[in-house]
Amino acid sequence: MNPLAHTFQTPRDLLRYAITRFNGAKLFFGHGSSDALDEAAYLILHTLKLPLDKLDPFLDARLLPEEVDSVLTVIERRSVERVPAAYLTNEGWLGTYRFYVDERVIVPRSFIAELIPHQLSPWVGDPDAVTDILDLCTGSGCLPIMLADAFPQAQVDAVDISTDALAVARRNVDDYALQERITLIESDLYDQVPDKKYDLIISNPPYVNSDSMAKLPQEYRREPQIALAGGSDGMDLVRKIVAGAKQRLKQNGVLMVEIGNERAFAEAAFPDLELTWVSTSAGDDMVFLVTEEQLKR
Repeated sequence: MNPLAHTFQTPRDLLRYAITRFNGAKLFFGHGSSDALDEAAYLILHTLKLPLDKLDPFLDARLLPEEVDSVLTVIERRSVERVPAAYLTNEGWLGTYRFYVDERVIVPRSFIAELIPHQLSPWVGDPDAVTDILDLCTGSGCLPIMLADAFPQAQVDAVDISTDALAVARRNVDDYALQERITLIESDLYDQVPDKKYDLIISNPPYVNSDSMAKLPQEYRREPQIALAGGSDGMDLVRKIVAGAKQRLKQNGVLMVEIGNERAFAEAAFPDLELTWVSTSAGDDMVFLVTEEQLKR
């Protein structure tokens, strides 16, 4: 047992201690929490198996020494090993959706996920008319699951080159009982995808440019680098995704790609395409859209 376990008695004590440890360790918060307070509250509530949205009623509850010890173990791993919180709890959240995650996949985070509950309006017309969706670089399977909910008539093909990532995606698809509507495909982008056309192609691919990769915080280096690194300008896979979409989109189909902070590189990579930049909570620079008609031209 941690020798400090008898020093703390309540979640309030542990919350104060965790915030001090996290700030002292200069942790990076980019996997769901915005600061040390949010991350500490989440890890404490999760470890104690308490509701994640109800901290106040439990702040002054007396804890057993073994409960304190369990929380301290998590605080130390986060502070010393800089393990992302999602790997410590084996869960990641996108809106109201919870997904199983571990070190085989990057922690779910996507600005496209903000758009899916609104059925990608106004860029996609009648949601019931969408019958075929392709998600490239699916990782944990989070976006296909959300897409299946948003487009009830659609079959979703979810592609990843990593067998490890697809194993995690399989667990999440099974958890949401969507085996009949989501097909997981091991493929290098389009290589093994069925010979069919799609109403919608979605991708949150590796897009971090090489200079940025060299400067990533340690927390991001704990994630599979294959899911982050996008080459010298971040556009290696994005170029292939855009090029292949021309043959894969139905008439009036739409391609939507997330590229993070790489707008300048994206515009340089596609000088002949008039990319439509989609507004998200982070601004108008993170996600672009191209139509089938534009690709044909």
